[in-house]
Formats: sequence, structure tokens, C-alpha cells
Amino acid sequence: FSSRTLWRFGYSARLLKTPRFRTAASYTSFPAAWMLLAQRSGRIPGLFVVVKKNSFFTMSETVKDKAVELYAPHPEVRGMTVLNREAFKRTVVVPVLKVKKEIVSVLLKSLKHVVLQRPGLKRVVEDPEDEDSRLLILDPHKVPEFSLGEPEQEVLKQLSICPEVSKYNLELTYENFKSEEILRAVLPEGQEVTSGFSRVGHIAHLNLRDHQLPYRYLIGQVIIDKNPGVTCAVNKTSIIDSTYRNFQMEVLAGESNMVTKVKENNIAYELDFSKVYWNPRLSTEHGRIVELLKPGDVLFDVFAGIGPFAIPAARKKCHVFANDLNPESYSWLLHNCKLNKVDSKVKVFNMDGRDFLLGPVREELSKELPLLNEEQKTSFHIVMNLPALAIEFLDAFRHLLDGEPCSTAALPTVHCYSFSKHDDPAKDIQERAEASLGTSLDGRCSTYLVRNVAPNKEMLCISFQVPAEVLYKRPCPSEAKPASKRLCTSRDYSEEKVLS
Repeated sequence: FSSRTLWRFGYSARLLKTPRFRTAASYTSFPAAWMLLAQRSGRIPGLFVVVKKNSFFTMSETVKDKAVELYAPHPEVRGMTVLNREAFKRTVVVPVLKVKKEIVSVLLKSLKHVVLQRPGLKRVVEDPEDEDSRLLILDPHKVPEFSLGEPEQEVLKQLSICPEVSKYNLELTYENFKSEEILRAVLPEGQEVTSGFSRVGHIAHLNLRDHQLPYRYLIGQVIIDKNPGVTCAVNKTSIIDSTYRNFQMEVLAGESNMVTKVKENNIAYELDFSKVYWNPRLSTEHGRIVELLKPGDVLFDVFAGIGPFAIPAARKKCHVFANDLNPESYSWLLHNCKLNKVDSKVKVFNMDGRDFLLGPVREELSKELPLLNEEQKTSFHIVMNLPALAIEFLDAFRHLLDGEPCSTAALPTVHCYSFSKHDDPAKDIQERAEASLGTSLDGRCSTYLVRNVAPNKEMLCISFQVPAEVLYKRPCPSEAKPASKRLCTSRDYSEEKVLS
């Protein structure tokens, strides 16, 4: 096999474990695999004659005696906790091709599969020895032996270009490295590197692990540097408060302004991220639920936050009742309703969720459901997005309404969210919902996986129409006792259904 064939078949993976050494042409270190492969192909003498004869050095300092990954920062940054951008400078050796400047654009297209393709790095640089020529930088991963393959050589032959590949000292700075590369170089080897975050307007929200905390201020600054528009980085320092759904946070870098603007599904929202709950990962779920609604439908949003369900529903010409216990969320909900010009279509409440169900929701359903007839298409939806606790509120639907059940089609549909660590999360959430409602939901509910929150922890939504035997507190059969004297229990109602 040729050295190129060996490289393609992964032979280099074993060779990379061999000792490193310096080349004859300079004291710059190379991965030993390149050299051993070249040795096996019998091309070392020719290769290094070319390199020695045509070397272009634009920087005097190179990384010596330590072969590191091509685009990794200087190894001395390992363990840095205070960001020093100058320490990330390093010089790497890359293959270049000398060409006349007038044919550079043609050659870039012909050799685009082997030309260096890295954001922020030039592919063409000036030739320090000839102002009429340019140096075309090649990808060292695709030209591992500083020698082009036969297809590339044929292209050069047709353009009358010398196929000799030379080496060039390319200086990399902090600006040239990606955030993942910087953090991988800084954190201890073998430890997880997390460069992901949730973006909330100008704020980057991180959720760092314990082993990353000593580097948190550096991580925050890197995130700001590498993400245009991000001017503040924060880290969650506690779990979400189950009452107001916000959490304590620490500003890692940048400004401390927590009031921000976000856009979701073409709707603008403003909020104070330190005082209210907002999760950009739920945008798809917000859109999914709103898609189920039709103009004229009624939406009750029990834990509304700043309005990601309520406001788009109102813009869809639904009648909306939105509630949140957190005074800050209530305030921003009012603000965002006005911002999106739907304040006349949304009735806003600042109550406990259970009180909202037993008060405004009961009142509105009691008023509207008896008025519906078979021809009316109005649907009632109740959204309960408080995954940590919402299922515990379902018992509020037990005997919420008095009188005779309306038509089955008019029964309100509940969309209740919950977390589950169970092996069968759909079964788990259904059984817990049934326990709160006091009835079976077999065959009359659906579960939807919203997102994976953490390892072995899922967020789901269970949707169902509230069963009539749960929702209504009906008068007892007249033969048992006069309706005016006694009201049925849920057991009475179930027995009556069996008898009928």
C-alpha cells in the first residue's frame, strides 16, 4: 500500500502513538505518523529536499518538541483560570502551494477540496519572496505528507503550475480558535467541556458542572468573545424555585443588565431574566399547542409566565385567561400583552394556580358550557406548564362544575406538563394524572415527549379531555333522595352510569 492508502485506512491511528522527533528541515515538531508514513512510501528524501529548498517563514517562533493537535491552542494555557488571550498564540506548520496571483481564483475552485477551509483564516497570503506570486494554504489534514495526490497534480499540470508543496509557518491567535477548542485546552484533560448555553437576548445562560466552576469566569468571557451579540454570561447557582420558577444566578462576565428582549415564533417579549422564568428550548412546544387552537377557542393558561402560550393564542383571536403567581411574571405578562397589542384579548390574573382553577376557570366554564349547542365549534383548552408540580393540581377538576354534563365534544382539554425519571415515562405520567383525577385515562389521553431535561429525566405533556364523571358534580337519582337534599359523590355517579 502507498502511504496515502495507509492513511485513509486508519493505519495512522496506530502510528500516532509512536515517539515524536524533529525534522531535518527545521526544529518544528510534526506528528510522527506523517514521517513514518512517508518513510514507508520511500519518499522522505524527495520530500525534504523540496521542503528545505522552498521554505516560507513569516514568523520566527514555532512550537518546539511538542506535537499538538493542529488547531489546539498552546499547551501552556492548561489550567488557566483568568483569561490571558496572548497566551493562546502558537505557530503551526501548514502546506502551501506557490502560484501566480492572476490564477489564484481559478485554482481555489479547482482545489477547493484540499484548500484550507477554516473561518477567520486566510486561504491565500502574500509570497514574501515574490510580489507577483501568492501562497495558497492547503489543509494539512488533507495533504498530510506535504505532497499532493495524483488528481491534484493533474490539475496543476493542466494549469502549468509546479506541484511542489512547501511549508509555511502560520501563526494562530486567540481570535482564530473556537470556544470549544479554547475550553478543551484550558480545562484538565479528560474532563467534560461544555461550551453550550441557552441564549436569552443578550444573555448567555450556562449550567456549569462542579468541575468547571474554578474556570467559570474564564468560560463566561470566552462565551461572550465568541458569540456576537452576547454581552452577559450567567451561571445558574441553584435549582428552579418551584413557587416562582426562577433561580439564583451569578454573573460570570460582561454587563449585569438582566432586562432583555427575545423573539419566539415571530413574537417579541421583554423580561427580567433574573426574576421570571424563560426557556428558549420550549419554543417548539409553545408553537405546537397554539397550533391546536382555532380562532374563537378559549385558552386558560394556569402558569402563564410572561405569556409564550397566551400571547400567540390571543393573536390567533382566541379568548385567553392567563395567570401566574409570581408578581414579576404577572407584571411582565401585562407588559408583553401591551407590547404585542393583545391586552384587550387577554384577562390577566396574579393568583395561585389552584385558586385560578377554582375561581375564574370554574366561573367561565359554568357560564359558557351550558350555552353551547351541537353546531358551535368552540373548544376549551387548559394549559398547565409547571412540570415540577402541575399534576398535583389536577385534583382541582374533581366536581369543579355543577349540573348535567355538556356534550362530550365540549369538555375542556387539559395539556399538563411533568418531569419523569421512570423507565416508561409515558406510563408514569398517565398513572400520576389518573391518581390526581381519581379515574382511568386509558384510551382517552395522549402523551408527548417535549424534551430531554437531563440524563434519565424527560419532560412530557399529557393531553386529555376532563372526563364528565370527574368534572361534574351531578344531582343524585331521584329514587335515592331528592336532588335538592343531597348531591352525588363520584362513587354515586359511577354506580349510576353502570345501572344506566
